[in-house]
Amino acid sequence: MNLTNLFHKQSFFLLIIYILVVIVSLIIYNLNFANVYGANLSNRYIKLSSTQTSASNVTFQIGFNLTTSNNLGAIEFQFCSNSPLFSDNCIVPTGINTATVNLISQTGQTNFNLLPTNSQNLIVISRLPRLSSPGSVSYTFNNITNASIEGSEYVRIETFSSSTPSNTTVINHGGLAYVLNNQLAINAEVPPFLYFCSAVKINDLNCQNSFGHNIDFGNFSTQTSTTATSQLLAGTNGQNGYTISVYGKGLVSGINQIPNLFPANVSRPGISQFGLNLVANISPVVGQNPTGPGHGQPFLNYNEPNFYAFQNGSNVAGSNHPENYRLYTVSYLVNVANTQPPGVYVTTINYFCVANF
Repeated sequence: MNLTNLFHKQSFFLLIIYILVVIVSLIIYNLNFANVYGANLSNRYIKLSSTQTSASNVTFQIGFNLTTSNNLGAIEFQFCSNSPLFSDNCIVPTGINTATVNLISQTGQTNFNLLPTNSQNLIVISRLPRLSSPGSVSYTFNNITNASIEGSEYVRIETFSSSTPSNTTVINHGGLAYVLNNQLAINAEVPPFLYFCSAVKINDLNCQNSFGHNIDFGNFSTQTSTTATSQLLAGTNGQNGYTISVYGKGLVSGINQIPNLFPANVSRPGISQFGLNLVANISPVVGQNPTGPGHGQPFLNYNEPNFYAFQNGSNVAGSNHPENYRLYTVSYLVNVANTQPPGVYVTTINYFCVANF
């Protein structure tokens, strides 16, 4: 027998035993000093009334399911900015404040009261320990100030069998994540608008295709009435609609004038008259009633068929509601007497439209 080989084999055997002992010792060491928790809390959720950074008086609702039957005396909610894991050190979120928190509702396991913590990121609720059964619970807090930095935040939840949290009475645990993100605010404004145009003929609803700003009556007759028409188009989103007014002197030739009708009167050929209205007439046949989807109507003195009027500065039509558009046809009437002095009679009539915002 070779004693040298035997010694070597025995040494190798002892070395293996030594290594195994060291490994077992390390495993036992780790087990003796690791944190041990009970069953995890399931179905965890969190709801915030605001995700704005630094928002005050924020309401938090935190819910979860208890998964075991144990005495339950306290629940701790710890807010951290870095991780929901209990194995990590908790970094207090910048700007968070739970010091003035209120417990405003509780469901499932109840009869909890707030336990003072003197902490900016910790909420503890406590009661006399009593047996709890598996099931859902929720707790709602308000008067919390959110952290001041956008990003992910975390809540670590622990339940305890005693009324005061301690390392020796931990029952369950779980983590939650939520995000602070300054909400996108969308602001828009509908600008006030008024569109209005006047022309002899208006062919569209945007006043782009309109033509004519002169009316030639030709020669007046003492036997028959002379008529002509022009058009007005108006629309606005003004809350109280719009008002159309007319300004001018009437028909004049030097110092001579064809008298204006006011108040409104019927056509009387052979008597000098000048007037207008904004409706359909049969005596003489001229004009038409307002058209379009709006509600606007001619005003007093200008709204009765076969009656004509003209007064400088008077309101001739309008609406007390917002409307898309309204097309008015203005009918002009001229009669002259035998005694009307000859001449070229002219006038300039201006229409003004004012929105009532």
